[in-house]
Amino acid sequence: MAAAATAAAAAASIRERQTVALKRMLNFNVPHIKNSTGEPVWKVLIYDRFGQDIISPLLSVKELRDMGITLHLLLHSDRDPIPDVPAVYFVMPTEENIDRMCQDLRNQLYESYYLNFISAISRSKLEDIANAALAASAVTQVAKVFDQYLNFITLEDDMFVLCNQNKELVSYRAINRPDITDTEMETVMDTIVDSLFCFFVTLGAVPIIRCSRGTAAEMVAVKLDKKLRENLRDARNSLFTGDTLGAGQFSFQRPLLVLVDRNIDLATPLHHTWTYQALVHDVLARKLDVYFEYEEKIMSKTTLDKSLLDIISDPDAGTPEDKMRLFLIYYISTQQAPSEADLEQYKKALTDAGCNLNPLQYIKQWKAFTKMASAPASYGSTTTKPMGLLSRVMNTGSQFVMEGVKNLVLKQQNLPVTRILDNLMEMKSNPETDDYRYFDPKMLRGNDSSVPRNKNPFQEAIVFVVGGGNYIEYQNLVDYIKGKQGKHILYGCSELFNATQFIKQLSQLGQK
Repeated sequence: MAAAATAAAAAASIRERQTVALKRMLNFNVPHIKNSTGEPVWKVLIYDRFGQDIISPLLSVKELRDMGITLHLLLHSDRDPIPDVPAVYFVMPTEENIDRMCQDLRNQLYESYYLNFISAISRSKLEDIANAALAASAVTQVAKVFDQYLNFITLEDDMFVLCNQNKELVSYRAINRPDITDTEMETVMDTIVDSLFCFFVTLGAVPIIRCSRGTAAEMVAVKLDKKLRENLRDARNSLFTGDTLGAGQFSFQRPLLVLVDRNIDLATPLHHTWTYQALVHDVLARKLDVYFEYEEKIMSKTTLDKSLLDIISDPDAGTPEDKMRLFLIYYISTQQAPSEADLEQYKKALTDAGCNLNPLQYIKQWKAFTKMASAPASYGSTTTKPMGLLSRVMNTGSQFVMEGVKNLVLKQQNLPVTRILDNLMEMKSNPETDDYRYFDPKMLRGNDSSVPRNKNPFQEAIVFVVGGGNYIEYQNLVDYIKGKQGKHILYGCSELFNATQFIKQLSQLGQK
């Protein structure tokens, strides 16, 4: 019972920490005291779309009102002057946002201005604000300027993503475009690193970093290690000293950060899931049980009892997208790629079924480039038999849906990301992860060692997928950690996508 309570406290840590930071910000950057009897100071909240996305999952309209927020408005909307009320701003430090804030100062919209930046503002942009305040004779009205380091979105107690706005800038497609320039790639990596840095400032911990070699994840690891190291070296202004660390959930033992690249497993984001949400959304006018069972067999190298061509050619079995997802999983997971003659036959069947072949074109290029003649990852084995649930529902009525779900007991199998985490968290020797790079930002000198200095298993870990994540992977990690008493993990990704969104990116990459 005590272990469960500890785990629950740990699970809430990043969500609670971000919520506490937001409440402190809304309280003019003074700690917010619960159950205080006095009336709150009434104020307006001005945010951009980024700020809105960060606040929305954490604070309700009622909670904002309890904090004294009478109005919450978008920065770039038409706003009337409210000269007797203070304004709390929560925005990204972009050129466009700074210009609009300077305009607000010139127009004397509010009584006073509390400027909070989601990420750190540069000195030159700070000077722009100072000059605007001087020109508007509003220097005394700019009460406070703060860097909040909150540039990430907490969706669950143990899950976060980088951004909803402009997410195409850090998408799988953006990172894997064949024509991406070095400058563009640097911008993508810097965007990801800025958010991860904010995440660890909010968490109040400096992680040990592990990553695979030769991937975008390695580029993120190198840059994040450098950014953390530079901040730690500046003792006077370090964000990881004093009371920030004292109250941290992770303060007794440092967490492990595992950076993985989406390319280590392209099959899982395409997989038809068999969860309650999937039943509600997908199962009826599609044979989802057939797809689920067949994909499980492909991914676990089990003998197939039906021709793949038959499923693709069956006009009653699923949508064109379902068929393309199934074939891509087969193509990614198979040890021996089909012959050109067989591939042409599959392509004809897919075309006849109404499929767009661009995703296949990209996966062919990807497989050739990575020289992955065999599956990039092993997916374990399963003994699932969905028992023709759809046909039973059609014959006997919908009350059998839930009975079918009860009968569908999945054998626990670790997906590739979960298996990588298990190897690194438990300090297991495994060819899959033995050459992963090791970074400790607290070490005076950076080294290029794969050999961990710490030999003890980790109690806490953060898995971050560069190139996008999905709920299937997240749920697999949640199921894995349930069996590990006293241990806790967080899952993060540069963007969160479903199979439809992912296949669209693959299609764009496959266009000639």
